[in-house]
Amino acid sequence: MSFNQPNSMKNIHKLSIAPMMDCTDRHFRMIMRKISSKALLYTEMIVAQSLVHTNKRENFLDFNNEEHPISIQFGGDDPVILKEAAQMAQDWGYDEINFNVGCPSPRVCSGNFGASLMKEPEKVAKCIESLKTNCRLPVTIKHRIGVDNDDSFVNLNNFVRCVANAGADRFTVHARKAILNGLNPKQNRTIPPLEYDKVKKLKKFNPELLIEINGGFTNINKSLEALNDFDGVMIGRSIYKHPLRWSEIDEKIYGINTKSKSASEIILSLIPYMEKHLTDGGKSWDICKHLINLVEGIPKAKIWRNQISVKSIKKELDIDYLLKLTLKLKEMGY
Repeated sequence: MSFNQPNSMKNIHKLSIAPMMDCTDRHFRMIMRKISSKALLYTEMIVAQSLVHTNKRENFLDFNNEEHPISIQFGGDDPVILKEAAQMAQDWGYDEINFNVGCPSPRVCSGNFGASLMKEPEKVAKCIESLKTNCRLPVTIKHRIGVDNDDSFVNLNNFVRCVANAGADRFTVHARKAILNGLNPKQNRTIPPLEYDKVKKLKKFNPELLIEINGGFTNINKSLEALNDFDGVMIGRSIYKHPLRWSEIDEKIYGINTKSKSASEIILSLIPYMEKHLTDGGKSWDICKHLINLVEGIPKAKIWRNQISVKSIKKELDIDYLLKLTLKLKEMGY
C-alpha cells in the first residue's frame, strides 16, 4: 500500500498512541513498547503551571529510557510558563512537545486551556511560538475540528494557518468537534460525529503541513487506509482497551519483519520491571491495572483478570503469583 509523502519528511510518525488521562502513564507506555518499538508514545497531559510550580518535577517528568520516541503533552495558556516547561522537557530528554487544544474537560476549560482555546487562535499561536523559541524540540499541537458552533471549515483552516505561522511542526486533528456545554469528556469522545472529510479537506488545502488524523480508528487496516490521505494516525481508547489487537504495528505500519508477542511473553518480559517498581515502593496495581487488558478473547480470560485485579487491589499480589498465572497462559499458547 502506498502512502502520500508530505514535502517535508521531518517529524513524521506514522502511528502514535494518544495521550489519555489516567491511562498513558509510564507503566502503560512500557507495555506498549513491548508491542511496538516504533509507535510514538505520549505522556498524559501535564498542566504546565503545575509542573513549573512544583518541587517534585520528577513526578511529572520521569520516564524510562526504553520509551523513546516519546512526546510530552502540555496544557496551558501562559507563554511565560510554557517557556519554562519547554526548557524542562528538553533538559529531561523528551523527543518532542505537544500542546493540548483538544481536551473538553470542564475543569481544563475553566482554566482557559484545552479545547476552549480553539476560539483564540492568536493566543494559541503565542503559546506555540513560546514553546518553539525556547527549546530545540519539535513542537506539535493536538486539537479538534471546532468547538460548539464555531465548527466551520473556514474557522478550522484559519486556526491551523495561524498556528502554522507560529511554527507548529505537526497537527494532530481529532475529527470531532468539542461540545463544551452539555457533554462530558466521555460523551465528547463518541457523540459528536466524526468528520474525516473535513480533515481531508484541511490536508488538501495545506499540503505542505504534516497533518495526523485521530478519532475512531479501531484496527490496523483502517489505519493503513488513512495513511493514504494523512501523514499519520493517532490511536486512543482502542489501543488502551485492546492492546494485543495492535500487535502487528511494526510489521504492517513500519515494514519491520518481526514476530508478534503473546500476552504471556509480554507479561514475562515485564517481570524485572515490575520487581524494580515494587522494590522502589510502588504498588502492583500501578502496573496490573494495565496488564489485565492484554488478556482477552481466550478461555477463562475473565477469571485471570479477576484474580490479578483482586490480589493487586488488596496489595496481596507478589511476583511469584503473577508468574504462576502467566505461565499457565503460556502453557495454553497465549
